[in-house]
Amino acid sequence: MNFTRRDTLLLALGASAAAMLPMRASAAVEDNIAAFTGGADMGEGGLTLVAPEIAENGNTVPVEVSAPGAVAIMLLAAGNPNPAVGTFNFGPLAGAQSASTRIRLAGTQEVVAIAKMADGSFVKASKEVKVTIGGCGG
Repeated sequence: MNFTRRDTLLLALGASAAAMLPMRASAAVEDNIAAFTGGADMGEGGLTLVAPEIAENGNTVPVEVSAPGAVAIMLLAAGNPNPAVGTFNFGPLAGAQSASTRIRLAGTQEVVAIAKMADGSFVKASKEVKVTIGGCGG
């Protein structure tokens, strides 16, 4: 196969753009977290995140979050082009501070949940979900 100078330049440009994508996604996650928490420190515990270890179909991955005493829970998919999945807000009359949904994952990645508690503190939970491609264990 013969490469022209133009082909080589396009290949190099594409490779450098692909190398920058994970950093941009990580920066987007950090930006979303900072906007939600206002830069406050996050603790561990008090927040339950339930997601499958292996998802055979990345289009519909079931996720559940629960944090008794929370006023809001933010859900992020760190590897997606737009990592913000959603924010669940709970009022004073909410029977339970939990939510369940199905999300789309672009590939194997970390799912992150952050809860804002009633006292103004924040807690974080995360879980890696392996997305198989065609059920073949990718």
